[in-house]
Amino acid sequence: MCTLALLGLAGTALSVGGALVEGQQSKQMADYQAKAYEQQAQAEAQSAAFEQSQERHKQDLLQAQARAQAGASGVGISGSPTEVLVANARQGQVDLDGMLYGSQLRQNNLTDQAAITRFSGKQAVTASIFNAGSALVGGLSKIYDPTKSATSNMAASTLSTRSVIFGSSPLRAAWAGNT
Repeated sequence: MCTLALLGLAGTALSVGGALVEGQQSKQMADYQAKAYEQQAQAEAQSAAFEQSQERHKQDLLQAQARAQAGASGVGISGSPTEVLVANARQGQVDLDGMLYGSQLRQNNLTDQAAITRFSGKQAVTASIFNAGSALVGGLSKIYDPTKSATSNMAASTLSTRSVIFGSSPLRAAWAGNT
């Protein structure tokens, strides 16, 4: 009887420990994933900065070509050609701003994803604590059942299942098949 109780207690301890370890592992995985999202956000920022630099360089070359063509055609750089150059420069800046805005949206999304993942890791730890508590209570309740006391279990095990009991002593009779 005592051995079964010890085995039940050991099983409960393993269940409790397993629930707690599972929560910690979930949190570690969530932290790792969150770090990956943050690294992606940083890579996105670097990529956007490079793309903007390339786009700015391309626009500078186009503006220089437009000025050179206007100068080569013999037209002065005042009036209509200047307005075209200014409009091109404005459009180029709008394009650069659009690239920056899109990059910031992607970075914000990744940063939010990292925060959500970290939160889910914390929730996993909390859930594992509740699961461990539940396993502890459930396991302890299986070990000790107040409806089954040790004395009633011992008395039941010493009596034959086919005995007829009068009062507190078993009556053995040939007709009952327990002689």
